[in-house]
Amino acid sequence: MMLKIPDVLDGEGVARVRAILDKAEWVDGNVTSGVQSGIVKDNLQLPEMGDAAQAAGKLVLEALGRSPLFMAAALPHKLYPPLFNRYAGGGHFGDHIDNAIRIRRGSDYRVRSDLSATLFLADPDSYDGGGLVVEGMVGEPGIKLPAGHLILYPATTVHRVLPVTRGARIASFFWIQSMVRDLGERSLLLDLDRTVQNMVAKIGNDDADVVRLTGLYHNLLRRWADV
Repeated sequence: MMLKIPDVLDGEGVARVRAILDKAEWVDGNVTSGVQSGIVKDNLQLPEMGDAAQAAGKLVLEALGRSPLFMAAALPHKLYPPLFNRYAGGGHFGDHIDNAIRIRRGSDYRVRSDLSATLFLADPDSYDGGGLVVEGMVGEPGIKLPAGHLILYPATTVHRVLPVTRGARIASFFWIQSMVRDLGERSLLLDLDRTVQNMVAKIGNDDADVVRLTGLYHNLLRRWADV
């Protein structure tokens, strides 16, 4: 399941995050790479424990908590704190699969990467190239979403970022350990949740069928969740 989630950050939110990033100092993106991905990675990142990444990451986490679609789709149990990258001057990231377990440096905090997320922070017209290509997609130039929009996809998939030939592609990226590990079960729960919400909008939340479907959703979540 690959899902586009619009307006995680509104225009003001994007501006607040970019105000932090645009004044920050960037470092070689391989500071967070594994052995294989380090071979195919050419970008810049904010230092993970630096003040800029911490401040911008806080804004992103707050925005995610306000996104009903993100919460319903990811069913997050734990999130790896948001990181930030910048691609320019031919920067790219070749085919790779994200590490299964992400351990925060200098701590015992670890996250199983069930889902990967990219939150776009630059207008797509401001740079050429830089599309995100995920295994199973047909054709290129890949995914380039408006600033403030997010793409959510399984961390188990091979993916890449195409070379940026003009301007700069700036984004936040992070990983989610879901309460529901299985992709099929998580997809069914999202479909059921959307159906219930559509029914509530049409006939209200006290209809007997709405109550029954809501109960079914929670009973399935209770059966499948690992918390």
